[in-house]
Amino acid sequence: MLQSFHMPIFRGLEGFRADWLRSDIPAGLSIAAVGLPSAIAYPAIAGLPPETGIYASIVAPVAYALFGPSRLLVVGPDAGTMAVLAAVIGTVIAAQPAGTSADPVAIASALALGVGAFYFAARLLRLGVLASFLSRPILVGFFAGVSISILVGQIGRFTGVRIESDGLLPPIAEIIRKSALIHWPTLLFGLAMFALLWIVKATRLPVPGPVVVVVVSVILSAIFNFEAAGIRVVGDLPTGLPSFSLHAFSQMPMDRIVLGSAAVFLISFGSSIVAARSFGGRSGEEVDANQELIGLGAANIAPGLFGSFPIAVSDSRTAINLAVGGRSQAAGLVSAVTLMAALLFLNGALRILPIPALAAILAAAAISLIDVSELRKIWHISRAEFVFALIAMFGAISFGVLNGVIVAIAATLIYLLRKTMFPKDTLLGRIAGRDGFYDMQRFPDAQGIPGIAICLVQGNLLFYNADYVRIRLRAIADGLPAETRWFILDASAIAHIDSTGAAALDAVQANLSGRGIVFAVAHLNAEVTELLGRAGVVDGIGAGKFFGDTEDALRAARLGEGSDRPLAGGHQ
Repeated sequence: MLQSFHMPIFRGLEGFRADWLRSDIPAGLSIAAVGLPSAIAYPAIAGLPPETGIYASIVAPVAYALFGPSRLLVVGPDAGTMAVLAAVIGTVIAAQPAGTSADPVAIASALALGVGAFYFAARLLRLGVLASFLSRPILVGFFAGVSISILVGQIGRFTGVRIESDGLLPPIAEIIRKSALIHWPTLLFGLAMFALLWIVKATRLPVPGPVVVVVVSVILSAIFNFEAAGIRVVGDLPTGLPSFSLHAFSQMPMDRIVLGSAAVFLISFGSSIVAARSFGGRSGEEVDANQELIGLGAANIAPGLFGSFPIAVSDSRTAINLAVGGRSQAAGLVSAVTLMAALLFLNGALRILPIPALAAILAAAAISLIDVSELRKIWHISRAEFVFALIAMFGAISFGVLNGVIVAIAATLIYLLRKTMFPKDTLLGRIAGRDGFYDMQRFPDAQGIPGIAICLVQGNLLFYNADYVRIRLRAIADGLPAETRWFILDASAIAHIDSTGAAALDAVQANLSGRGIVFAVAHLNAEVTELLGRAGVVDGIGAGKFFGDTEDALRAARLGEGSDRPLAGGHQ
């Protein structure tokens, strides 16, 4: 197990050449420009100070540049992950003894370390398959629900009113009750910045909208002294660089920390791999989910050691990196150095950044999480998957983001069970002049073979669907012509059978035997055949009734019937 653990050190810089800097430096500067507004804004989702976002945007890309396998992915604060983090921090604080002071930054750091530990543990166990655990439709629905939760969370920042309730409807009802307290300059400015974001997007300016909003709002704040006018501003930020720090984690409820880390890990990795595969498809870069576990694990451990919070792959930063032409993880390192310079030299400007401008950035980011085109596409492809996307969405809205994770996982499990609980079955027949066997429901020209029924079951035979398959095979047998003497089960689509499934086949054999029909099995793989042997099913059916393919079974059935006439379709 441990031998398979390979640390991809400097793989994101593999083959680096000096002339790449002509692309990587502009890409890094662009990443920093796009990342700075979100680095300051996103921590507010979880009630964390702005500098924690800058710290995460500095140390996480450095760690990923060292251990991440991708040349192009950029990590950083992510709105969806922050929403889950906010819910987890709330549960950890609520679980602490009364009178105990809670430090959200310390809790966030502990969770970042926990998330990183889950990433490394998953890599040791080669659980890159977890990336597929939350299906794309369910992730799309979940993040749509998260986006609505984030939007509701900005009510206080847009209005200047302290909102004390949680959830979806209570904050809306609270702001209606407190409408007399709304600070109208704050609201108008926030809406103006929100409109500016959409104007920049609509006009396709080369400068990202969040950058324009930050620059414009800082200039206006300096000219009109927003702080004196009652519009809240970010306030003083630390002037130093991130420093190594380990908090007193022993004082925290570790059970909540572990469970919370697992929840953040699942969402972080799910969204990160979806983003990685999306960008990998555009750039032609292969995505190795197991190796990404190492890079993302390191990128989460680093913020935990420097007083910050968990991160994920950033869609916006990665998109900028690709658009500008970044060639390697040197672009991420350049962005980290740029943000360090901003922390050291732009502290005064960032201090007067108005809070409603951050609310506008967060609201726009939240809306971007609602992938309407993808939801529409899911609707056209599969109504069932669309329903599960809605379940995940309303789970996050109705039960809170953290419980929404549980709802999303439950929806995934239900979806998987639903897809496998009712395996499709069909009778196969011949088409004159053609080789092979054909689904008689799909091909009207396919004709059954006199005296012989061939049934294809398209799915595994396990404890939760064994009774269904047994009942279906019995119903098929009930509808067979009276002269049917052989029933051949085409098991080419059955990869697994458990003990309950074995018992179901035994019952099918007994039922068919009572009707005077021989039961035979074709195309069953060796592993499952061995299991049926241990269960005594092979002896019950008869070892001579298991065939490598359907043609052999047909030949045996014809010889068993004592017939020497050709079968339908001209095959002997």
